[in-house]
Amino acid sequence: MIANARMYSIDAATGAHWRVLLEWVIARAGIDCDVIDYPPPLPLPSLWKRRDLGCVFMCGYPLMHAQPAPEVLAAVLPRRALLPSQPTYWTDLVVRADSPLFTVTDALGKKLAYTTEDSQSGYQAPRRFFASFARAAQGSLFSTLVGPLITPRNVARAVLARDADIGSLDSYAHDLLRRHEPELAAGLRTVATTAPTPVPPLVAAAGTPRETLLRLREALFAVAAAEELADAREALLIEGFTAVDRADYRVLIDAAHEADRLGYPRLA
Repeated sequence: MIANARMYSIDAATGAHWRVLLEWVIARAGIDCDVIDYPPPLPLPSLWKRRDLGCVFMCGYPLMHAQPAPEVLAAVLPRRALLPSQPTYWTDLVVRADSPLFTVTDALGKKLAYTTEDSQSGYQAPRRFFASFARAAQGSLFSTLVGPLITPRNVARAVLARDADIGSLDSYAHDLLRRHEPELAAGLRTVATTAPTPVPPLVAAAGTPRETLLRLREALFAVAAAEELADAREALLIEGFTAVDRADYRVLIDAAHEADRLGYPRLA
């Protein structure tokens, strides 16, 4: 089996801390599993289709479309959650710190950067957010869509390079950028945030034996109290992991359907 934290390995430093944490989880669970590298621009959908997934971060939106459905293990508890001990995140809509744009309405007609269309934070959440604006405007909202840029870090860099005027940035990835690349993050300013939703979970492949799932979940829940993981938790800005269910992510599909109902099937 394999483990991977590509979604939130924003750079080499965070990737190294995720490796330490995942190797600890695997050892505690006592399963045969390897932490693998899977750097961008390798496509995440290909990773998520693998039948040997053991403990891999997966975006909630494609999770709800996947057949057969992967087994949900747990969700991370980011320190900047909407409520304490809640596995939530959202999309920060960011502009350059020196940008003349101060509201999302200022950004209409400008260039919007996104990650990929199957990303909740990088595309689907902004689509729902802007759907009401689009209905009122009865047309396209942006002059150009810049993407797919694959990673939140690339979205941030596109905004800073003036390739885009506004970008969709995963709030937890944004926190990690602030922590590990403060000079880059300091060049950004958040002008709006989308509604909070469940954060991407760690999953195992469909059909993973129940005993393996139980061992992995127990190990993930134990991360919060493990003294030897204190440095990793601090570097990754997490409290630990908590139980979630695939049904918790149904709200993402409901929001996408609402954007469709409002006549905004794609960012435009």
